[in-house]
Amino acid sequence: MARITLDNLRHSYMPAPKGPEDYALKQIDLDWQDGGAYALLGPSGCGKSTLLNIVSGLLTPSGGRILFDGRDITDLPPDQRNIAQVFQFPVIYDTMTVYDNLAFPLRNRGVVQSVVDARVREIAAMLELDDLLGRRAAGLPPDAKQKISMGRGLVREDVNVIMFDEPLTVIDPHLKWKLRSKLKELHHRVRATMIYVTHDQTEALTFADRVVVMDDGIIVQIGTPVELFERPAHTFVGHFIGSPGMNVIPCSLDGGRAIVEGIAIETDNAPAEATGRTEIGVRPEFVSLASSGIPARIVRVADAGRHRIVEAEVAGARVHAVVGEGVDVPDGPAHLAFTPTMTRVYADGWLVGGAQ
Repeated sequence: MARITLDNLRHSYMPAPKGPEDYALKQIDLDWQDGGAYALLGPSGCGKSTLLNIVSGLLTPSGGRILFDGRDITDLPPDQRNIAQVFQFPVIYDTMTVYDNLAFPLRNRGVVQSVVDARVREIAAMLELDDLLGRRAAGLPPDAKQKISMGRGLVREDVNVIMFDEPLTVIDPHLKWKLRSKLKELHHRVRATMIYVTHDQTEALTFADRVVVMDDGIIVQIGTPVELFERPAHTFVGHFIGSPGMNVIPCSLDGGRAIVEGIAIETDNAPAEATGRTEIGVRPEFVSLASSGIPARIVRVADAGRHRIVEAEVAGARVHAVVGEGVDVPDGPAHLAFTPTMTRVYADGWLVGGAQ
């Protein structure tokens, strides 16, 4: 395995890019530690697949370097990078047995049969494919085929990194949780460096120890799932992670206090001043109905089982609150209160006082 460093990496699909808007990746500086479980998370078109293809060697970046354990491999072809990749759709040989599919990457490298057999059976046991080793891959259900594809990536012990490019796209929703759990278990057992690319926040947050959130060709935030949820560095992260996402409400600043609808709001970062567009961000889980506070108008209530999601209007913005089943929700006019330690001021989208 290897520590992967991306140094001032950027890429454009245009032959003569003139400005930042011409770059799919604007500037990426990143370290993936040996043995870590990482996710690249972002919407379609944010640059995550471009970044993955550059690391794997399928694309040559327009600028910057890729280093494995400090060695510059930017110009190395894919077959010299020792990378295993699992794609959206299972890449297997339907006419081969499950055993031969798992053995193929090792046999292709001249590994002796005794080692091949031991390794195949070890990986098959991890993936619960033991009973299928003698069966042809054709006709197996999609989740079994994707397990084989994962196994082909895991079977080699000499890889620097295993990369997963939206590997659960074709899997039925009721099987996704099982495969995500299995992948997390496999990481703990083999301690391989794994990078998981997805637009699905649930997949990213349940798999990765650290998540890299991307938008419009830049890294917006890197953090643990808890850090991304509790302290978004940008309103985009707050919107993208969580269901419903973080509330963002226009505010002004006065003497270190945020002002919404003429009401002073106590916040966690309380800046004396900030330039640009100022807003407060607070997740629905930290918004409550109150007898006094910020004036609001209730517009909708949705039952979500153990709780309800209340949608209100404040200062022209829609605000969501998560409330328990026993809480009385008034019709029309109401007041909202925010948890001060979880309410923060953002300027032009960025957390005031946070690292950018």
